[in-house]
Amino acid sequence: MRAIQTLGLTKIYPGGAPACDHINLTVNQGEIFGLLGPNGAGKSTLVKMLVGLTHPTAGSARVLGFSFRELAPRRRLGYLPELFRYPPWLKAQEVLDFHARLLRVPMSREERQGLLRRVGLEAHGGERVRRFSKGMQQRLGIAAALVGHPELVILDEPTSALDPIGRHEVSQLLRELKQAGVTVFLNSHLLSDVEKVCDSVALIDKGRVLYQGFLQEALYGGVRRYRLRLGALDSEMKPRVQALFPAGMIQWSDSGETEMTVALMRQQLPDLISQLVGLGASVYEVEPDHLSLEDWFLQRLGKGNL
Repeated sequence: MRAIQTLGLTKIYPGGAPACDHINLTVNQGEIFGLLGPNGAGKSTLVKMLVGLTHPTAGSARVLGFSFRELAPRRRLGYLPELFRYPPWLKAQEVLDFHARLLRVPMSREERQGLLRRVGLEAHGGERVRRFSKGMQQRLGIAAALVGHPELVILDEPTSALDPIGRHEVSQLLRELKQAGVTVFLNSHLLSDVEKVCDSVALIDKGRVLYQGFLQEALYGGVRRYRLRLGALDSEMKPRVQALFPAGMIQWSDSGETEMTVALMRQQLPDLISQLVGLGASVYEVEPDHLSLEDWFLQRLGKGNL
């Protein structure tokens, strides 16, 4: 089942260029999906259309099998906006109670405490929001998005105010949600966080989709590069090693020991190592060499030479 599917989704604000221009996206149920793009790319506009906060100029979308114009899917999704504020006089537990009433779902005291525990606020449920740091408010917002056991969680910049420990904890929470069958739609500028948790990504710029696919395919493609560190090769052994590879497939970097970078399919790697050992070479390290998500992001946007 598709958790989200859009077809030609378009939003044009009065007097401006399209914020979203015929966007076609598919988010599969049970995956962690990352929406990427520079500022002004149309990411937040897309999210607002999916949750019903703004209406499209054209196109359609289905959320959890329903038209996104219906109310039915909204009780089954959780949403954390990029910019949100809670009344400062409310206590954290009252914020969660309020969200439960909005959704018209029952929530026991134990369930509420469980939500606070999941985001590291168990000891602060009785404190008023005015006393919360920005990071604590961000955690509370994530807890609010989980009220009602949603099947789909849409998070807009969920780790922007968190320290490294908090970001790590949120990443772990997202993995737990996935294990429980929850679909996570993540909109984030923190590409290192996206790279750690997402199964698939889409990159949009100027309202258009530039790429959609599995994250590993984006970073690795069909052929991967590997860095191998071997023991020093004598003059007789080096040409034998070179003969294992087509011309131009191997590049050498000699610094006492031998470092080499090769491009090949993953399933070819065990056979290559066996052949190297068979020739008498000592294989000390094998390390995947691939683009970081940030490098890939900049290359796709034509900024790779900055």
